[in-house]
Amino acid sequence: MSIYYSKLESDALLHVRGPDAARFLQGQTTCDVNAVDPAHAGLGAYCTPQGRVICDFLLVQPGEAHYALRMRRSIREHAAAVFGKYIVFSRAELESEREDWQVWAVWGDGAMRGLQQIFPAAPDTKLGCAAGEDFLLVQVDGDGESFECYLAADSGWPEALAAAFSQADEAAWQQREIGAGRARIEPATMETMVPQALNFDVSGHVSFSKGCYTGQEVVARLHYRGKSKRRSYPAVLAEGATAAPGDPVFGPDTARSIGNVVNYVSTGDGALLLVSVTTEAARQALHLENPDGPVLALQPLPYPLPAD
Repeated sequence: MSIYYSKLESDALLHVRGPDAARFLQGQTTCDVNAVDPAHAGLGAYCTPQGRVICDFLLVQPGEAHYALRMRRSIREHAAAVFGKYIVFSRAELESEREDWQVWAVWGDGAMRGLQQIFPAAPDTKLGCAAGEDFLLVQVDGDGESFECYLAADSGWPEALAAAFSQADEAAWQQREIGAGRARIEPATMETMVPQALNFDVSGHVSFSKGCYTGQEVVARLHYRGKSKRRSYPAVLAEGATAAPGDPVFGPDTARSIGNVVNYVSTGDGALLLVSVTTEAARQALHLENPDGPVLALQPLPYPLPAD
């Protein structure tokens, strides 16, 4: 078995606790919070009233009246500030600076079996959860090869991972995520894109049957009556070129950008990016930063997009 583990320093948990925690999140976010329980996680996003994504997250329920949103550490403070404007009207509170739980990843052929040999239980379905007093595991793919592990900082589980698996850089996990077409919001892309531009309507981040939430009117109208002008795709950048989230993407003959970099990670001999570009531009050559900039070679998505 080739199984790897890494601590995800770029990610952190935003905790929401209280009798109204579920009701509050249900009214604010794109996912159906009522479908999340100790055995089932959910993907979601939080939008502005204009339908622009403030943050994406993976939602878990560690305990009764207790939810945790895994998101980029670099946007947690801003997301908490926006949530905080509305949570004051609920019997719930945000815990945005907690570091007593850490985010880890485990992946590779046989990852599920490997985790089952270490922990008392491990999930066996996509977005399934298994938890104990000081751990919570989430399967994030359909093949049982990719897991996020939320571990108490004072537990011995990190040492158990180190004893059983091979350590890898966090960049290796990020390459896997970009290749899977999983978009993540970074500081430079907060409040700039609708969920459809990030493929969130396809990836399960948006429930179109749950009812109202912040930004719902815009997101639903685009889904039912319009079409998404932008979609996200993995792309390869040649060796020697660098990029950053938010960087503009151009076509060969366009004076204005036709998209932006969503995520970026170096691969050692080049870079792998997730770019959100117009669907029309995705059929032509793409360049980073200007019409004559480094070439971006789009890669196939592992899932189909709707015929917008």
